[in-house]
Amino acid sequence: MDTRQLAAFCEVVERRSFSAAADRLGVTQPAVSLQVRALEKRLGTTLLDRSGRRVEPTEAGFRLYRGAQRLLALERILVEETTGVNDGELQGVLEVGSSTGPAILVSLLTCQFQQVHPNVHVALAVFDTQRVIERVAARQLELGFVGAPLRQRGVQFEPFARDELILVVPPEHPFAGRTVTLDELRTASLIVMQEGAGVRQVIEDELRARGVRLRDLGVKLELGLQESVKTAVQSGYGVTFISRTSVVAELEAGALAAAAVEGLEPSRDIFLVRGAGRSPTRAAAAFVEFAQAQVSGAADVAR
Repeated sequence: MDTRQLAAFCEVVERRSFSAAADRLGVTQPAVSLQVRALEKRLGTTLLDRSGRRVEPTEAGFRLYRGAQRLLALERILVEETTGVNDGELQGVLEVGSSTGPAILVSLLTCQFQQVHPNVHVALAVFDTQRVIERVAARQLELGFVGAPLRQRGVQFEPFARDELILVVPPEHPFAGRTVTLDELRTASLIVMQEGAGVRQVIEDELRARGVRLRDLGVKLELGLQESVKTAVQSGYGVTFISRTSVVAELEAGALAAAAVEGLEPSRDIFLVRGAGRSPTRAAAAFVEFAQAQVSGAADVAR
């Protein structure tokens, strides 16, 4: 079976569009259409439903897609192993995604990994948790790192590291350096991240366990993701819950201060997201091994 036809077909399925698939493959839309039609003719069945605004796989198309992903992954591994047999060096492109919480940690790991393997081009994209997971499921990212395992077909989650969430406040705020009650927190201007952010989900779960809903705290501002809420707190507009790893520099510089909330000890696992049933490339497998070793070593030092 022609793997070029399978690759074109899979791109159309993942992007629900012939034109988007053509852009991704760097070819014309008619060329992609021709590849898919040739595949349908060979198999004697319709693989794509073209009647709606978005292209959708038929039942037969979905079955082919799942098998084609495994076949293309094996082809990629064979090519990498064959081309790298002489010098043993990793090559190629590694596309990684991260939600905003783990982004600082993941960016450091990608920089360190690229120094060790200079022939690998590592591209890190930062989105909210939901979009990272969706892009891994759609094979637009090889790996993802998120703060919450949201339900999504086509992916699997593995615990990667532990992340503490803290309440951060302006350095002159009355909460700075203190443990405050939930009643006191209700008096503050609480800023939260948008729906879909891992930090927000963890805080909502913690509060729910105490019989409190997030809206009971009188949320004043909802400002996108991590950088937005951090900037707002630094500017004196309120307080927020955030990943400690994302504000280490600001805490050390005195630009922000930490506080605790009585009865709340929010923390979360950072999860590694992979495509279910997808064989990793050599670069992806090496990066996961490298990153796990770095995180494990840091945890040992902390203990």
